[in-house]
Amino acid sequence: MTLENLNSNKSFGGWHKQYSHPSDSAGCVMRFAIYLPPQVANGQKVPVLYWLSGLTCTDENFMQKAGAHRVAAELGMAIVAPDTSPRGEDVADNESYDLGQGAGFYVNATESPWERHYRMYDYVLNELPALIESVFPVTDQRSIAGHSMGGHGALVLALRNPERYQSVSAFSPISNPVNCPWGRKAFTAYLGRDTARWVDYDASVLMREARQFVPALVDQGDADSFLAEQLHPEALETAAAISGYPLTLNLREGYDHSYYFIASFIEEHLRFHGRYLG
Repeated sequence: MTLENLNSNKSFGGWHKQYSHPSDSAGCVMRFAIYLPPQVANGQKVPVLYWLSGLTCTDENFMQKAGAHRVAAELGMAIVAPDTSPRGEDVADNESYDLGQGAGFYVNATESPWERHYRMYDYVLNELPALIESVFPVTDQRSIAGHSMGGHGALVLALRNPERYQSVSAFSPISNPVNCPWGRKAFTAYLGRDTARWVDYDASVLMREARQFVPALVDQGDADSFLAEQLHPEALETAAAISGYPLTLNLREGYDHSYYFIASFIEEHLRFHGRYLG
């Protein structure tokens, strides 16, 4: 597979690098960013935290705004941040911010015109880790995290594939997409009108029915303007109580949906994952 290095920046003794590559899953050129901590310079292989971003974001938002590099360098943890969707002139799009490019929702689309490129679930679960582990000095120990739409994606991937991840965390996740406007719009477009097919991508439904567990941490700001209509963390809490899922859910007073919130608590999330990645 051909990787093109787009840029490199030294950060806290390690390196932040951005790459593009042709993707079989997405059928287009995809982009990702990776932070490699200083330990890799000494020949050490390190575990990986995959970060999934939210609506309208790219691979750049988290790497530039979250302030995660310092703690990742201390812990000896690589961070990989893929883009949020396929992109390109021949990739289907929509004029709305919450559908199309920048809004892949981490599903495998089945409906036209989306099914040709919008296979972010397969890309994040299989293609990207296989690429990362074949090219970079990392182990096969993985955790996953994300924000908003990316929090939804991280939870769904971990809940459906508990054998693949050591831990999962999310900031302000879309916790019950089958029951919110963002989720219903995206799922109707990408998956069709048969709502029975939607539940495979609903974290609250999956958590309620879970029999294998991955340690989970969720932070939600109580001043988030999307909280009541779109996010529904209470559905996750109810689901965890039913299945006995090991979920820690923190409601943070005064915090909103922004990267100010993520930057305030990212160290806690990285140390949480560090406990399980070893």
